[in-house]
Amino acid sequence: MKADRLLSILLLLQTRGQVPATELAERLEVSVRTIYRDVEALSAAGVPVWAERGRLGGIRLLPGYRTDVTGLTGDEARALFVLAADGTHDALGLGAAIGSALRKVMAALPAPHRPAAERTSERILVDPARWMRGGAAEVELGELQRAVFADRRLRLTYRHSGESESREYIVDPYGLVSKAGVWYLVADRDGEARLFRSDRVQAASVDDEPVRRRPGLSLAEVWTVLRDQVERLPQEILVRCRVRRHRLDTFLRIHVVNLAAGPEDLDGESVEVELGFRAVQAVRALLPFGADVEVLSPPEARAELAAAAAEVVALYAADFHPVRIRPSGVRTTDP
Repeated sequence: MKADRLLSILLLLQTRGQVPATELAERLEVSVRTIYRDVEALSAAGVPVWAERGRLGGIRLLPGYRTDVTGLTGDEARALFVLAADGTHDALGLGAAIGSALRKVMAALPAPHRPAAERTSERILVDPARWMRGGAAEVELGELQRAVFADRRLRLTYRHSGESESREYIVDPYGLVSKAGVWYLVADRDGEARLFRSDRVQAASVDDEPVRRRPGLSLAEVWTVLRDQVERLPQEILVRCRVRRHRLDTFLRIHVVNLAAGPEDLDGESVEVELGFRAVQAVRALLPFGADVEVLSPPEARAELAAAAAEVVALYAADFHPVRIRPSGVRTTDP
């Protein structure tokens, strides 16, 4: 604890040059006498720091003195530089700011930690977009941010999924959440928590009225409740599939979010996996794999795929001409 306190004193003095002993004691939750003892310990360790008595006095650090001590461990330094790869800063208009901040952190890092931090930014990339989902729509988050930070109500023109017409709402925002590369506004509407996907916001304007959040609730608490509601509803339908091994990697990349169990070996050529879908109609997403993926159960999932395949056959039946191969090897088309 004393080492942490000494480091905190040193960093505060590096930032401000002189700090009253009473302020240091209040910040660090110790007595003024303890602060003076800590200053003596720093001075004995070779840090050019001293105490000046009097009304305008305080704890002073020699002007221009800097130390490469930041208090960061090697792992902490590497963790910070993973942030540079996350696109959430760009969406908030802070892409340049995070780069500048990390350059300053790099300059302040102890020399032994710098190579590891540089390698982290070069070797680790965070891509929040899921496979085969495309990039999230470009969203102007400026007005949403303004409402969140100004603690003002927000007027939204919003289009719900599956609806062609937009609706008008006045909401009380708690904050913004980035989930798998998609931004959501967490807000109360008529006193109940709601999620608004930012790329469905048609227009937004900050109202003059102060926000009317429910007292005692934080953004994290409201988000947890809403996230659990989304993940629980509706009940998943479990679908067992046989997947040919040569398509397994592609299959898992696309359907990793649906994976419930497996893969387990069936034979040398195929494996069995279990997927979870929100509705039986969602199994149609397996059609692009053709005969390389066979649904084994439940029967209604097999029936859904059979119906989908029949619809495709009916659509192209008029243009379909079976090809026969005669014994001589000549290909002919039936009339």
